[in-house]
Amino acid sequence: MTINPNNKDFIMNFRYIGKTGLRVSPICMGTMTFGSQCDEKEAFKIMDKAYDAGVNFFDTAEVYSIPPKKETVGLTEEIVGRWLKTKPRDSIILATKIAGAANGWFVPPVRHGLTAIDRFHIERAIEGSLKRLGTDYIDLYQMHWPDTVIPIEESLRAFDSLVQSGKVRYIGTSNDTTYGTSKALMTSKYEKLARFQSIQNNFSLLNRRFLDELSTLCRDENISLLPYSPLAGGVLSGKYNQAKEGDGRFFKYMHSSSIRLQVMAQRFMNDKTLASTQRYLKIAYDAGIDPVTMAIAWSKQFDFVASTIIGATSAKQLDASLAAMSLTLSDEVLKACDAVHNDILYPMG
Repeated sequence: MTINPNNKDFIMNFRYIGKTGLRVSPICMGTMTFGSQCDEKEAFKIMDKAYDAGVNFFDTAEVYSIPPKKETVGLTEEIVGRWLKTKPRDSIILATKIAGAANGWFVPPVRHGLTAIDRFHIERAIEGSLKRLGTDYIDLYQMHWPDTVIPIEESLRAFDSLVQSGKVRYIGTSNDTTYGTSKALMTSKYEKLARFQSIQNNFSLLNRRFLDELSTLCRDENISLLPYSPLAGGVLSGKYNQAKEGDGRFFKYMHSSSIRLQVMAQRFMNDKTLASTQRYLKIAYDAGIDPVTMAIAWSKQFDFVASTIIGATSAKQLDASLAAMSLTLSDEVLKACDAVHNDILYPMG
């Protein structure tokens, strides 16, 4: 535990990721907006504000900023790398990700759209990330999404070599399934390779799918969830309930020429998610809690969660998110939230 220098009454309860020595704040600063939705100057303000509040965990990826474009790939890591030089390196737990395979949910605009989770791409990706981030090691190196073609044994051997070389301390997975994660764990065990210590999946009041199976695996195998999108892409802030059109990214995605972005917008912003959100807003207001703070606090309150990833496009947006670090939701609020889910099951599908 440590005292937050900006709030002497708040004691930071650090948590460990999996079976590692990575001791992280319960809130992680996500960076995917840096270089697209906010410029470098504002990104520095965001990271400084998070760091000064006690956040020591920062997450990025080689494919950022989002939405991924050839022109902006790697830009976020470069911004984070320049900021990193202003802080003691060993005071930061730094996570990044190799782009998932091109046979997955979309073709990432890196390495000419031929990505795979094999030795060649893993070695190319880590060298690029280390250079852009201006560091000689990554604390947590993650597979952004699985490869359904390359055998997991080959992937893990390549990841293990990075751990053995000291370029990576620990490895994790993202957007993975119970089967995929279980198979990777067993492979690591019997082949004596570094194992995935974390899983970064979508998890929020509007998307509780993780509780169906993966939560049991995480508890039994001591793997930490690093939830992303705890605000369901901003939907849980209530901004999409208050206007038919606006600056929110899902409004833009709905009018995009990309079918993938249109589908994503419909998944996050539909009649069921908006109806659920309206009820969550009332729960928060009745409890005297900012809806953003409540949603983030909910996602970090599970025993299998190490750190919840937040995002921002301005430093001002961080106030409500960072307030969740010191908030524990009451049983009454948790039961009210569960009642919404029981009435409107799986609003995101």
